[in-house]
Amino acid sequence: MRRSVLALLTPCALLLSACTTPVTPAYKDIGSRTSQCITGGPDEVAQQFYNYRIGHPGTGLNNLTGLRPYLSTDLWQVLEKASQAQADDQALAGKDLFASYNNGIDKAEVASASTIPNTDARNIPLRVNLDKGTTHWQDEVLMVREGQCWTVDDVRYLGASKMPAGNLRQSLERR
Repeated sequence: MRRSVLALLTPCALLLSACTTPVTPAYKDIGSRTSQCITGGPDEVAQQFYNYRIGHPGTGLNNLTGLRPYLSTDLWQVLEKASQAQADDQALAGKDLFASYNNGIDKAEVASASTIPNTDARNIPLRVNLDKGTTHWQDEVLMVREGQCWTVDDVRYLGASKMPAGNLRQSLERR
């Protein structure tokens, strides 16, 4: 009898000890964020970013302040640097930097991130269906985690781009 009780308790004890073992995430340091943050998952933040862009259209490097909560620290620094140099270079003036089509966007639909299995992901590219009048195209937005926030880190131009390069960062660097 004593032996059967011990044989029954041993697997239970092992099972319970496995449940209390701490699990460390794949990315221990996911960075920090010192500025304001938009709440939500990567697809929700990306959709809010495009909704803001539709509600506050702008071209070139004008009116970037409202975009700060949506943008990664690295991208924000690149945009600030380019903005300071814009007085000397008008190559990007009058263009929508955040979309392939230079005349802005009327509608944006961000693909869901729920099909992405890795919850420890540090960056996630999401496809975005964009419209301007009768023109329809698709771009890709790269979302990165900064602390507990998801932010836009780059835009890859997949549509018929009139931009100088294939993505936002390269366009700013090639001015």
